[in-house]
Amino acid sequence: MELAYIPSPSRGVLYLGPIPLRGYAFCIIIGVFVAVWLGNRRWIARGGRAGTVADIAIWAVPFGLVGGRLYHVITDYELYFSAGRDWVDAFKVWEGGLGIWGAITLGALGAWIGARRRGVPMPAYADAVAPGIAFAQAIGRWGNWFNQELYGRETHVPWALHITSAADGRVPGYYHPTFLYESLWCVGVALLVMWADRRFRLGHGRAFALYVAAYCVGRGWIEYMRVDDAHHILGLRLNDWTAMIVFLLAVTYIVVSSKKRPGREATVEPAAAGTGEGTEAPAATDTDAKEADATDKAASQDEDADNPDSEGADLKDGAGSAKKG
Repeated sequence: MELAYIPSPSRGVLYLGPIPLRGYAFCIIIGVFVAVWLGNRRWIARGGRAGTVADIAIWAVPFGLVGGRLYHVITDYELYFSAGRDWVDAFKVWEGGLGIWGAITLGALGAWIGARRRGVPMPAYADAVAPGIAFAQAIGRWGNWFNQELYGRETHVPWALHITSAADGRVPGYYHPTFLYESLWCVGVALLVMWADRRFRLGHGRAFALYVAAYCVGRGWIEYMRVDDAHHILGLRLNDWTAMIVFLLAVTYIVVSSKKRPGREATVEPAAAGTGEGTEAPAATDTDAKEADATDKAASQDEDADNPDSEGADLKDGAGSAKKG
């Protein structure tokens, strides 16, 4: 018997009368709210308007949920379409099974549609919401804890996860809590992106690409620890190969983008520029006022020299007449 371990919930759903309240769904919903809230704050800080992130999220979130489910069903089709399985289960999202790769891909498509409708650049929007997406993943992973799924190899460490369910081929015992490892990793990724964004003023999609690359690094070693059924290619799980390919693409984008479009977007939402709805222009300093006065004086002197009818020209003519007299 383990002296210390992480207990699993006895069940992942509570009933409020006939209404089921599922822990997995709550984790996803809370994650979405956190992502939108943080993304909105970052968008406003970049000069955008309040509400834009939420408006685009209305497109991105449903697309992301569909994409995540499609990726899971396609890569684990035998769970739904093999002998003895009911294909209707493919629609039961609340039982778990959302692939992050599909969620990000179709979610980005939905965000692109929403961004075009709002007239904002997609890369700037992606940079604003990147840390929030990582935090949303960190929260969403706890849904796997409620469902007693996606754990790692058997272990006896003090933080081992105690699996008690024997459904779907599970073997009760103590395992690595890979859901917890990934949750903590995603929190670290979010903090990394926020720090790098402030330090290097990342723009044109590079903050989002950093999030993708950093997540892939963690997903690689966490995926290697998991023991749930998965397709293997050359001895590695399919998601390991996906993580490596996506990591290389993200790093390549950062390098190429930094050379072609250095710096950060000056304007992220055209409708907010010069209307007072975005960030305010910085207040003028005393130095700026002195420089403006000096410029005005110099311009006045130039005008006097060029205009013979000016007061300065009259004074010079008067002085010349006095000398002649």
